[in-house]
Amino acid sequence: MSDTTTADPITADPHLHEDGSLSRLTIDTIRTLSMDAVQKANSGHPGTPMALAPVGYTLWSQFLRYDPSTPDWPNRDRFVLSVGHASMLLYSLIHLAGIEEIDAEGHKTGNEAVSLTDIEQFRQLNSKTPGHPEYRHTTGVETTTGPLGQGCGNSVGMAIAERWLAARYNKDEFALFDHDVYALCGDGDMMEGVSAEAASLAGHLKLSNLCWIYDSNHISIEGGTDLAFDEDTGLRFAAYGWNVIHIDDANDTAALAKAIETFQATDDRPTFIVVHSVIGYGSPKAGSEKAHGEPLGEENIRITKRAYGWPEDKSFYVPDGVAAHFHDAIADRGGALRDEWEANFAKYKTAHPDLGTELDLMLADKLPDGWDADIPVFPADPKGLASRDSGGKVLNAIVGKVPWLIGGSADLAPSTKTDIKGAASFEPTNYGGTNFHFGVREHGMGAVVNGMALSHLKSYGSTFFVFLDYMRPPVRLSAIMELGAVWVFTHDSIGVGEDGPTHQPIEQLAIMRSTPGIDTFRPGDANEVAYAWRAAMENSGTPTALVLSRQALPTLDRDKYASAEGVLKGGYVLADSDGTPDVILIATGSEVSLAVEAHEKLAADGVKSRVVSLPSWHRYELQSDAYKESVLPKAVSARLAIEMAGELGWDRYVGLQGKTITMSTYGASAPLAKLADKFGFTVDNVFATATSMLENK
Repeated sequence: MSDTTTADPITADPHLHEDGSLSRLTIDTIRTLSMDAVQKANSGHPGTPMALAPVGYTLWSQFLRYDPSTPDWPNRDRFVLSVGHASMLLYSLIHLAGIEEIDAEGHKTGNEAVSLTDIEQFRQLNSKTPGHPEYRHTTGVETTTGPLGQGCGNSVGMAIAERWLAARYNKDEFALFDHDVYALCGDGDMMEGVSAEAASLAGHLKLSNLCWIYDSNHISIEGGTDLAFDEDTGLRFAAYGWNVIHIDDANDTAALAKAIETFQATDDRPTFIVVHSVIGYGSPKAGSEKAHGEPLGEENIRITKRAYGWPEDKSFYVPDGVAAHFHDAIADRGGALRDEWEANFAKYKTAHPDLGTELDLMLADKLPDGWDADIPVFPADPKGLASRDSGGKVLNAIVGKVPWLIGGSADLAPSTKTDIKGAASFEPTNYGGTNFHFGVREHGMGAVVNGMALSHLKSYGSTFFVFLDYMRPPVRLSAIMELGAVWVFTHDSIGVGEDGPTHQPIEQLAIMRSTPGIDTFRPGDANEVAYAWRAAMENSGTPTALVLSRQALPTLDRDKYASAEGVLKGGYVLADSDGTPDVILIATGSEVSLAVEAHEKLAADGVKSRVVSLPSWHRYELQSDAYKESVLPKAVSARLAIEMAGELGWDRYVGLQGKTITMSTYGASAPLAKLADKFGFTVDNVFATATSMLENK
């Protein structure tokens, strides 16, 4: 087939010829690459890429401000494929656009981000084209998607980030940040609650730089969406405060272009473009759930290619001129904009050197010199502070040095202590505010915080620890994407007291510790909190969870006990005895001071004990075997772990002969002192359990 081929047996899409034959060829190349890749893999989702090829082509070739040679350009438009199962649409776009690969250090490798060979290896081990798009794994992928609705929430975070960056760094003569964010979503996204939470927030914030393109194909895995979903989504989004545009036919590229132009001209609200498409367009399975999540089959592919006027015997075929046509359309626009931006930024750094330095550090995910200079050292205090309170003090000490440390709470900032004192709120009337109000939307908050982190902001979100259950997917995805997001979880145990078992987390610590790639801290006093926050700030490629108490924790005397700096190793010997200890008490959080009290009582009784504070299992496991042996020597088998949470996982540290004082049930509603007595979190019980272990040896 040549560039001038005009075969067009499909008469239902006359609009595809309006931009000439190369436009049609490019669209059908996207479709056929998607079909062929899924067929070869014998796995995947061909129908949505086939239906949305005109949408992807129009957006990228005519509007997306993106330079394929510099895919990390800070002011690029963002394209989020929230319908991550349609990954072949994105891989085809990346390939045809000629995006150049960037490695983990931000250097060009000289390779294509996605080659034709990569597409042929779709869904195979070690390929750059996994089943769902993965951030960091494939250049050109802006966020990891697949769990439906997450990309929608990420796009809101990206749009928020652009607004905040513009408010802080743009000057009259320097518009450094003015990019847009596009998200392609589907019926499944619209059914997921996280997209509703994110959309509601975006409407409230009037994020006019945000455009969702909704593929309304009325098909789900089980059949037609009318099995469970028949609402007027456009009316719902209008109620959220979005500008809503309807397009009757996904093949109507002219109508789509007009809709995007309307979005770009809208300055008071986000835009929601409802595009009606036919899944599996042009195939015998068109309009059926059979086109959604399985290969079309060899014979159906031949029939479909025949309908497209495509060579039936060619797989992974890219006609001459198609890639150059698509690449040039994007690169000519994006390259010029990027060149202009870089020249402007160089002048900016001369005119505004302090802000320029800030931006260079932020974009490199680095911290300024002396960023931790104001972190307080807390004096010994038997009464102490709740770790949520000390956490708030440390947070407020850092933000003055790291202005891009921004975030908020799911309507709980007065309780989680994550508000920035004296700072304005981020609102439609003030995009420069640094206190974010996510509302009672834990799931949406998590996805939005990830989107902010994807834009190089050091973002954080906070709520009660028990509500981790409402935001588990984005927390997990922050680990998969290796984001430096900070999750602040307070009210960490049965110490919540009278609120009772519905608000007393029991299993959540085990969930967090079992999640690969998350640095979870449960600090034992104010100075441990300070070091946990230090670790969180330095974790540029690792999310951090800070698990903090509601109740006051004694601030330990560090002249008597070991320095809290040991937190940076995950675990350390806090209190010790002369020689080899008879028993080791291991604790985290509020139970650390309990272990110290028991240690003193054991010493008075002639028992040699050691107290190990183990706030981060993740960090501790990264230490050398020699260090771990120095903390938990194998020769000491009498080990007792104390934690107001489930027992799961503690066998790693106490061994077969050790014991735990942990929770095997949910909590109860009562004052903390009553709960501590009921569940055995008392000095007397720790003492008795430890001595009984020695008696039974």
